[in-house]
Amino acid sequence: MGSQALQILRQGVWASLTGGWYVDPHQSTFSNCFHLYLWIFLLAFPFLLYMALPPSLVVAGVYCAVVAVFFTAIKVVNYRLHAMFDLGEIVEKKQASLTAEAPRMEEGDEASGNSCNLDFTCCSQLIFHVGVEMTVFRKVNSTPPVRCSSQHSLFGLNQVSVRVAICYSKSQENTLMIEEKAKPKQYYRFWVLPGKWLRVRYDRLALLALLDRNRRVGENVFAVVLASLVAFLGFLLLLQGFFRDIWVFQFCLVIASCQYSLLKSVQPDAASPMHGHNWIIVYSRPVYFCLCCVMIWIFDLSGRSGSLQPFSLYGVTFFSAQFLLCARNVLIVFALCFPVIFLFGLLPQVNTFVMCLLEQIDMHIFGGTATTSPLSSLFSLVRSVLVAALLYGFCLGAINAPWGDAHVPVLFSVFCGLLLALSYHLSRQSSDPTILWLVLSVSCRCLWHFCSSEGLVDPLPEKLRNSVVTIILHSDLVMCPLMAVITFAISASTVFIALQPALSFVLYILAGVVGFLTHYLLPQLRKQLPWFCLAHPVLRSREYSQFEVRDAAQLMWFEKLYAWLQCVEKYFIYPAVVLNSLTTEARTVGQNHKELDIYRALFISVAGMKLLRSSFCTPSQQYVTLCFTTLFFQFDYPHFSETFLVDYYFMSILFSKMWDLLYKLRFVLTYIAPWQITWGSAFHAFAQPFAVPHSAVLFVQAVFSAIFSTPLNPVLGSAVFVTSYTRPVKFWERDYNTKRVDHSNTRLATQLDRNPGADDNNLNSIFYEHLTRSLQHSLCGDLLLGRWGNYATGDCFILASDYLNALVHIIEIGNGLVTFQLRGLEFRGTYCQQREVEAITEGVEEDEGCCCCEPGHLPHMLSFNAAFGQRWLAWEVAATKYVLEGYSISDNNAASMLQVFDLRKILITYYVKSIIYYVSRSLKLEEWLTNETVQEALRPCLAPTYVDSDPTFNLNIDEDYDHRASGITPSAFCMVYLDWIQYCNSRRQTVRIFTLFGSHRDSPLVNLCFGLCILGRRALGTASHSMSASLEPFLYGLHALFKGDFRITSPRDEWVFADMDLLNRVVAPGVRMSLKLHQDHFTSPDEYEDPMVLYDAITANEEKMLISHEGDPVWRSAILANMPSLLALRHIMDDGSDEYKIIMLNKRFLSFRVIKVNRECVRGLWAGQQQELVFLRNRNPERGSIQNAKQALRNMINSSCDQPIGYPIYVSPLTTSYAGGHSQLRSVWGGPVSPHNIYTWLISSWDRYMKGCGAGCNSGGNIEDSDCGGGSTSISTNPAVHTTQSTPASSLPQPHITTVQPSMGLLSSLQRTSSIQGLLGQQLSSSQLSFSSSVAPPPLPGPERFCPGSLLESSGHRAGQRAGLGQGSGLHYESHFGKWSLSGRKGFNGPAAVEGDGGTIQTIRTQVKERRLLFTCI
Repeated sequence: MGSQALQILRQGVWASLTGGWYVDPHQSTFSNCFHLYLWIFLLAFPFLLYMALPPSLVVAGVYCAVVAVFFTAIKVVNYRLHAMFDLGEIVEKKQASLTAEAPRMEEGDEASGNSCNLDFTCCSQLIFHVGVEMTVFRKVNSTPPVRCSSQHSLFGLNQVSVRVAICYSKSQENTLMIEEKAKPKQYYRFWVLPGKWLRVRYDRLALLALLDRNRRVGENVFAVVLASLVAFLGFLLLLQGFFRDIWVFQFCLVIASCQYSLLKSVQPDAASPMHGHNWIIVYSRPVYFCLCCVMIWIFDLSGRSGSLQPFSLYGVTFFSAQFLLCARNVLIVFALCFPVIFLFGLLPQVNTFVMCLLEQIDMHIFGGTATTSPLSSLFSLVRSVLVAALLYGFCLGAINAPWGDAHVPVLFSVFCGLLLALSYHLSRQSSDPTILWLVLSVSCRCLWHFCSSEGLVDPLPEKLRNSVVTIILHSDLVMCPLMAVITFAISASTVFIALQPALSFVLYILAGVVGFLTHYLLPQLRKQLPWFCLAHPVLRSREYSQFEVRDAAQLMWFEKLYAWLQCVEKYFIYPAVVLNSLTTEARTVGQNHKELDIYRALFISVAGMKLLRSSFCTPSQQYVTLCFTTLFFQFDYPHFSETFLVDYYFMSILFSKMWDLLYKLRFVLTYIAPWQITWGSAFHAFAQPFAVPHSAVLFVQAVFSAIFSTPLNPVLGSAVFVTSYTRPVKFWERDYNTKRVDHSNTRLATQLDRNPGADDNNLNSIFYEHLTRSLQHSLCGDLLLGRWGNYATGDCFILASDYLNALVHIIEIGNGLVTFQLRGLEFRGTYCQQREVEAITEGVEEDEGCCCCEPGHLPHMLSFNAAFGQRWLAWEVAATKYVLEGYSISDNNAASMLQVFDLRKILITYYVKSIIYYVSRSLKLEEWLTNETVQEALRPCLAPTYVDSDPTFNLNIDEDYDHRASGITPSAFCMVYLDWIQYCNSRRQTVRIFTLFGSHRDSPLVNLCFGLCILGRRALGTASHSMSASLEPFLYGLHALFKGDFRITSPRDEWVFADMDLLNRVVAPGVRMSLKLHQDHFTSPDEYEDPMVLYDAITANEEKMLISHEGDPVWRSAILANMPSLLALRHIMDDGSDEYKIIMLNKRFLSFRVIKVNRECVRGLWAGQQQELVFLRNRNPERGSIQNAKQALRNMINSSCDQPIGYPIYVSPLTTSYAGGHSQLRSVWGGPVSPHNIYTWLISSWDRYMKGCGAGCNSGGNIEDSDCGGGSTSISTNPAVHTTQSTPASSLPQPHITTVQPSMGLLSSLQRTSSIQGLLGQQLSSSQLSFSSSVAPPPLPGPERFCPGSLLESSGHRAGQRAGLGQGSGLHYESHFGKWSLSGRKGFNGPAAVEGDGGTIQTIRTQVKERRLLFTCI
């Protein structure tokens, strides 16, 4: 512990103060001396120049030139030495003798004149020509790998001594001869000039300990330029006289630290987000120093010249001479404090700083959303600036136009229309340009769609593309011009001028009332503990009282109300408020022209865009800001008000910071509350008393961190808080996400021997990946329906279920899109994690305590203790029954299922029957039966006396074992399995094999089945080590075959190599299917004795279930493609346990508990972990900062950090969810107003009009009767369709469900039609729905393996479907003129569909008659 503290003080504290220099006792004397003299030179040179020479630019130029030459020389030599280590050849040197060889070699070297002998060696003595000896350490003479780092070496690997031996006399030659034995036998040739080289005996680790490496030439050039800029700008400030007395030396120390960090940086830095050498952090000090110097020079020049026009805002004068000089002095003090600032890590690395700066500017100035990378932040800001520049021209022209008392210039109305349309479009776009690029590029389908060998296709990429292209881009193509035209008309109508001031107050009151009802009252009533007083939610979902959720979440009336209130608020109220304030502001500026009109026009453009984009993206925070602005500046302090637009704009920025400050104070008070603090270590108990006097400084830090968006993290998890460096909303600088280890990215030898992907965490990560897919499909819509309560940018939620515990970090919130990241925790977490999971899942309704007694509580109310305790938590329960589609996981111990021999015999029997089944179903069966190699190898099996007496076979587990022959004979095999072979052959759908070869006992088919069954069992015995009868080898062999490790060792089985499909398509699926049949045997032991039942069961399992090893890539593909059921055999080796489990997955709806966590708590704990592990180097796995703290969920939050800081088993990439893919939200708001949907609606309306005309001319009937061929009676006689139309949209089948049902086509058509109905506000009757469903194209067929067996085999069923569809699968327009008969409608609903061709003919005749009647009417 003491050595670690000293190491932190040396390499952390002292190195941060000096820029990287410290004395390392583990390094050589030469290395420490070089570092010391280098740092003294960089410090003393500018100080002596300033003190000794008169101040002039010539001195600054000389200083800058010397620094440039000095750094260039060092960087060139360093780069050349590393290139020599990478590409140079090692020269082997022979061992010299002690008498004659050494002088002869030296003479040869001198005579050649082609080399200089410069030896950097590691010897036992350092001998100079004056006879002085110095003993140093000896190190191993080896050149380590290129990427090795020696910065933290503790074992003396970098103890290097240098000996420069120059021989001037014969005595010194003798001394060199004596020392020849200590020289290494290898050296490098460092070419200085053509024909001139130096002999270098130096290794890479020693060089890395001496100087940092810059791998590219550009990095070296950039470092030299930065060092020169630091010298020039720093000396320029010295010449300006900004520093006096001791501060000159302090400033020279800052210059030296910035320059030294370019040669030997602080590793790891206090602001470094990663372990090891961080090459980006090297440039932080010089870049910040140059920026600071430039700003000091600019502020000083501007303050002295007085060229800027000052202006006042809320009584503060900006850009005056005094203001600029004050800002200059602040920056001077800031520059002098560089050592302390970098010691505490208050400034991030350069790329993080650029991303944070651009993100904050775009969010607070232009109303943008959070960004996901430096590229996206630059893209978002440039996009916002371009739009603002476009709007600025129109606004400036409108302000300069004449304004009357009841007149609005046309140019201003155009400006308002463009402003609203462009703000709406920007709010619906993601900040990440790569999403739009990948979606729009032609090659995205090739990049995203991946198909496995089983034909499984990932359905998500096409849905994402449809969401972006169809729902957003196509909809904006219609909505933006429409909104611009409507806004232009409203603005030109002078309604915002004629109705003043009453209109303003009406809009403010309406916005406040609707916002209070939408974002406070409704969410509170839907919480699990409303106001922390009620014990149950007032507005409950239908799933709230269900013990187990079986269906998708039902759409409730209050969810519809919440969605519609948001729609009214976003698209009507706040646009009206903003347009009203813009009109008032522009009119005031236009009527009272001043010198600053051009700036006011720019402000109007930027403020309007910011307020509109904020109201579109995050309306939940707008009503508080609007109400405060109105009350404070209109009633409380009207003399402080500028204009409403100015007040509203700056209050929106201030309130975003105030929300951050509120969350920080809540986190701090909750974390350090003395009655619930948990001490994870002795340091926590020691630091607790010191946190009391720290409280005053803590409040100042909280204000500072809220202004600059920096986390407030507890030091080592204690009650002492410090401010960290600013971070973006995304928080983590690296784009880290886990990568699943399976057979597609590991070597075959590794799979067979060690199987690195067999640990539980790697195998269970796929469930979090599937959960991410489910959230991508539904998260945005669920947030808009209020199922997670109020949310904002940066919020964090925890999803907790029986075994899944994931942290969802919401990063970007747009208008109809949400970007998030999911972090999955371990299934079997630590003790601390389990305690915190219990805390968030247990209820508090049963608590009856009040202080020290238990008087009880009122009905449906919380007790005093429970209400008090819930208020002192950094988290709250947002929902208890949040429904998502996922997989239920059941695992059975394979040892208990195969413990006795009888159970193993059943498994072997099913194994043999499965092999026979796959042989008979194979399309290559005829080829195998005619293959001469196979038949020649199997011909001995036809002999009556043939017996296979391999020791693998056992009477206890082989049902066809012949104990008289001590093996397996063909006759015994046929006695048991001949009936099954004949039945399977009879069910073969192609030409029967028995018609060609027969299926009698001596037929080639039976012989092939016998050979394959013998081969399969022998392979199982070989993998199980044959002779062992215990359970463990049997399970080992079964698992080996299950994952495809077939090792053919017997010469009698080599015939199988004639066609590898015999193993891949017959034996391998046979062993997997046998495990499923064996598992089903426990539920119905006698059911599979009937061949027909067994055959149908295997067929059904083939079609509806995937049985595969979890390391096979097809396993992941099947889960992501929403396979209904999956089965695998897992080998678990963890903590000394070695067991086999049968994993069964069934797709169903899962219930999650949604926990909303204070986002500042998450950011603070994440920052604390990063500082503790990276900078303070705390490697203790049981450190106090990760011990459980139920009030803050400290363990769960800290374990969700990026690896290796945390230990999540899955970290998803940044994922974007779109609201357009949510079917329930579409049923409320309607589908997108896209050109395709408008065209479809027009065609549907025209067809309905024509059908109504035909029905009226025919019999005077109504349109209702003509739509469905018999009026409402046809609907009532079809209960399945009627139920679908009467239930909410949540009960409709989801698009990503791959199990094909008979009525899927009709239901999906109804879904598409309902979006158009919701769009146009029409409530069509059920008969109209039945007609309009024919407009939409039929659904795409799913993969064949997902279809039920009855659909694949029943041709009558398919004919019934065709009867129901009419001509819909062909030319859709022609089918619009035909009516669906009753039989046609039944064709979609299972049994009624099997009416064969009669229903089809009747439907066609009906359609022909209707067409004739229609033509007669026309």
